[in-house]
Amino acid sequence: MSEHFEVAVVGGGLAGACAAALLTRHAGIAASRIALLAAQLPAPVSPNAAPELRVAAISRASERVLRAAGAWQRLDAARLCPYERMRVWHESAAVDSEAALCFDAADIGEPNLGVIAELSALQRACIDSFRDAGGRLIHAPLERLVIGQDIVRLECAGDVLQTRVVVGADGVHSAVREGAGLSVRSRDYRQLAIVATVETQRPHEHTAWQRFMRTGPLAFLPLFDGRSSIVWSLDSRCAQGLLDCDEREFNARLDAASALALGATRLASERASFPLRSVAAHSYVGARCALIGDAAHVIHPLAGQGANLGLLDAAALCEAIAAAPALHEDPGALRVLRRYEQQRRTHNLAMDAAMSLFQSGFAAARGPGAWLVNRGLTLVNRSSALKRAFARQALGTAGELPRLARSVAA
Repeated sequence: MSEHFEVAVVGGGLAGACAAALLTRHAGIAASRIALLAAQLPAPVSPNAAPELRVAAISRASERVLRAAGAWQRLDAARLCPYERMRVWHESAAVDSEAALCFDAADIGEPNLGVIAELSALQRACIDSFRDAGGRLIHAPLERLVIGQDIVRLECAGDVLQTRVVVGADGVHSAVREGAGLSVRSRDYRQLAIVATVETQRPHEHTAWQRFMRTGPLAFLPLFDGRSSIVWSLDSRCAQGLLDCDEREFNARLDAASALALGATRLASERASFPLRSVAAHSYVGARCALIGDAAHVIHPLAGQGANLGLLDAAALCEAIAAAPALHEDPGALRVLRRYEQQRRTHNLAMDAAMSLFQSGFAAARGPGAWLVNRGLTLVNRSSALKRAFARQALGTAGELPRLARSVAA
C-alpha cells in the first residue's frame, strides 16, 4: 500500500511529536496530509505513579510552543513542578556563600523560571494532540529512505509512504540524516549522565540546584511530589562505579557530592544513564529533508537545554513550511527549508559552544582558577542587571525566537 503526504515526520520523541502537532495546526496543510512515523510510543502512566526518571526543564518559550501545539493543555498539572529559583555554585565555595549564584523569577516579574515535566508525558500530549487534529500516526520503524527530485519515498513495515518533505527527528543515530547524506561533527565527552529520583532531608524549595565539580556537574531538579530528580555527569569509569554500587554507598557518595545542600539524600528509584557527547550536523537541511532535535544537534545537559532547543527547532520549521506558499514553493523546496536552518543552526551552535565552555571551565577550575570562578560568580550575584539577564536566559525568552515561541498562538 502506498500513501501520499505533504510532510512526514520520522521520530515520535518530543521534538518530532511536537513538530507534527504544530504542522497540523499552523502550517496551512490539511492534517490528514501530515504523517508521524514513530517506532516507539510512550506508555500511559497512572496519575498516582511515582515521577518518571527522565524529566525536562521546560522554559517559558518552550511552554508557548507546546501550547501552540495543543499539547500543554493536555498535561496533568498536578504532575508539573514550576521552579522559581536557580542556585549554582562551584565545589570550592559553600552553597550559602556570596559565590553561589542565585537568581529568582521575581527579579524579572515572572511567577517561575520554567517547569519540570516528565518527558514521556510531554511526548504523549503531543502525539494525542496530533492524532486528535487528524494527523496520520504510523507505529512502525523506518526501514528505507529514498529521496528523489520531487518526492521522498519511505518504506516501513511493508508499507510505502510518499511525501514532499521528510523531517528527521529520529535522534542522535538518525536514519533520516544518514539516508539524506548529511554529515555531523561529533565529540565524545567520555562521560555518562546518571539520572535517578531521590528524597532529600530538606525541601527543594521549588529551586533547581547545581554544583560544579572537577568530576562533572550535579543537578537537583524539583519534582511535583517533593522529591528531586538528579542529573549527575561524571567520567565514564567513575559513573559505572556509581551505577554498580549498592544503595547505601550511592547515597553516601551523593551526599558528599552535593555537600548536603539539601541535607541527606536517599535513592528513591532505579538508576539509569546515558552517554554524553556533542553532535552538530554540518547542515540541517538537504533536498526535501530537514533535521530537528537530536538528529541535528546534541549538547551537554548541564543547563538542561536539549529539549528546549528541539522544541524551538520544531516551531521554526513549522513556520518555514507555512511560509512556502508565499514563496511560490512546495514545502520540500531547499529555499524553504534553508530559512529554517538559517534561524536555528547559529543559535544551536552558540549554545553548544557555551555548554562545552562551562563544562570544561568549571571542571578545570582549581587553585587560582577556582578563585577566579568564585570571584566571577560573586560579581554576577551583586549585579541585578546580570542576574536579570541570566533569569531571561533560563526563561528562554532572550534572543531571536520563532513566532510560536514569542506568544501563545490561537
